[in-house]
Amino acid sequence: MTPVTDLGSDIDPARFRTVLGHFCTGVAVVTGHDGRAPVGFACQSFAALSLDPPLVLFCPAKTSRTWAVLAESGRFAVNVLSEDQQDVSAVFGSRGADKFASIDWTPAPSGSPLLTGALTWIDCTLEAVHEAGDHYVVVGRVTALGEPSDDRPLLFHRGRYTVTEPVTDALAALMPWPRPDDWL
Repeated sequence: MTPVTDLGSDIDPARFRTVLGHFCTGVAVVTGHDGRAPVGFACQSFAALSLDPPLVLFCPAKTSRTWAVLAESGRFAVNVLSEDQQDVSAVFGSRGADKFASIDWTPAPSGSPLLTGALTWIDCTLEAVHEAGDHYVVVGRVTALGEPSDDRPLLFHRGRYTVTEPVTDALAALMPWPRPDDWL
């Protein structure tokens, strides 16, 4: 398939960012270890990709120094942040010295840092990397999973942090088992 390159060339980057900012995303921190020190960065572009085999994806900027370390090691963990971890997101979303100096963590089976207080975690090995504009699409094969938490997730919407509010689902009350059309 030959990609079409002219479509979208008239799209204003500021407007693109504003429009896509209306899509709410979860906030995660992707972490790894280079053999000497832990590394990590905040990430909003994380998603489940496949159940069989179990795959996830995230999209780091091509300029990310942290991504270069993770690519070299071939392993990473995704830490899904909880609503009270805005400060953790801010630390990992900025450039700076030792991001782990004020963050408690334990090693995942791969050795990647698992951040204390995260909703859950996903430990992965690098499966594939695809170039996509000014980012990469990174596919990871899931090798271990953390226990899920009942806490609420940290979300990002329209340039701000936000959280979920419970919604009454009348159908769920009648059918307490997963429906065939449920998301992953």
